[in-house]
Amino acid sequence: MNKNAKIYIAGHRGMVGSAIKRTLENSGYANFACKTRQELDLLNQQSVTNFFENEKPEYVFLAAAKVGGILANNTYPADFIYQNLQIQNNIIYNAHKYGVKKLLFLGSSCIYPKLAPQPIKEEYLLDGKLEPTNEAYAIAKIAGLKMCQYYKKQYGANFISCMPTNLYGPNDNFDLENSHVLPALIRKFYEAKRDNKNEIVIWGTGMPKREFLYVDDLADACVFLMNQYNEAEPINVGFGADVMISELAEKIKEIVGFTGNIVYDKSKPDGTPRKLLDVSKINHLGWKAQTALEDGLKKTIEWYEQDIEV
Repeated sequence: MNKNAKIYIAGHRGMVGSAIKRTLENSGYANFACKTRQELDLLNQQSVTNFFENEKPEYVFLAAAKVGGILANNTYPADFIYQNLQIQNNIIYNAHKYGVKKLLFLGSSCIYPKLAPQPIKEEYLLDGKLEPTNEAYAIAKIAGLKMCQYYKKQYGANFISCMPTNLYGPNDNFDLENSHVLPALIRKFYEAKRDNKNEIVIWGTGMPKREFLYVDDLADACVFLMNQYNEAEPINVGFGADVMISELAEKIKEIVGFTGNIVYDKSKPDGTPRKLLDVSKINHLGWKAQTALEDGLKKTIEWYEQDIEV
């Protein structure tokens, strides 16, 4: 990407989009065509068409999406599949229509089969059944990935896809009703310490394993791929190691300074037992995650505490 190229980051105020914008700015990019949700409704086809017609961005990072944890995905599956399909369709179609040089679509590791062999290779996609609790979101993301492949196949469009693992960091969603496990735990421990509680309750058994990637590392990978990767096949982006939810909880408990007990509500679902990505493909290209989990947690908790005080 030329430093003067016009770049559109869909979802630039979200956790991922803001990290991509921050990374690009630190690398000397300054020509952004970004719009807030109030300025541009990505669910509205005509609005998106008008935006591309007027702005004509050269590069697009498609980081906008409706996201959430197990509870939100399981409760609002119709919203998850409709909104994500609509956003993707509008942006990918218009990126092709108005001659975008390159588009990066951000998928999710939840697109892979629930019981996929570990670590999960890119070729395991569509090899088995999905995790039921986030099936609607996963199907939408698979559709977006395939749409990029088909536009490349039929029209030669340089549309690529990456599959990030579980993300965390500044600007994450800490709402207990619809957040992912890591930010939900940070908030639970923070509030339990603040309110002098004796215990906190965590969904499930604590046994599932999850891989976590600090969002600035993902942003660095996205810029790397935009400059270095042009294949139709999706590429995994992850840390390369995972941790049990119970271990994660203990780490957060220690950093926050909560001294009470952790209780696991085993009547609640665990979700997928394990979800570790095989990141050998991107590692071989020359990119590797840099932020250790403990360091990333400290940065995220520090950001959360400052944000709460504002």
